Amino acid sequence: MPGVLAINRQRLFATTAALANRSAVARVSRQQPISRLYSDNAPKGGQIFEVTEKTFEEKVLQSPIPTIVDFYASWCGPCKMLGPIIEKSVKDNGKVNLAKINVDENLSLASDYSITSLPTVVGFHNGEPVAAFVA
Repeated sequence: MPGVLAINRQRLFATTAALANRSAVARVSRQQPISRLYSDNAPKGGQIFEVTEKTFEEKVLQSPIPTIVDFYASWCGPCKMLGPIIEKSVKDNGKVNLAKINVDENLSLASDYSITSLPTVVGFHNGEPVAAFVA
């Protein structure tokens, strides 16, 4: 299965890069000063956190930083393989956040986003899903 993992890794890096680029374009298109883009006070990504049905809106939909959402389950073998790869990519990139959602504990979120296979990774920007893949 190394080929499948390599393809999924390529999709992950492409999704991370696309979200990071959308964020920069959105900031520039709002005509903020260029210094704001590189300011120490600008919102920073690279955070990894668990999300529940109660915290999803605040941490993902209202986030000023693009967020990758990893829908997973503790019993899912491919989820255990993909999880560390996504986490490393988010930490290394630093421009997006990673929200992890255990579908067994958050069934309504999985239903809201039509999650039928695991792991499913969805990228959110400005409160909207913009990219997704099933590993």
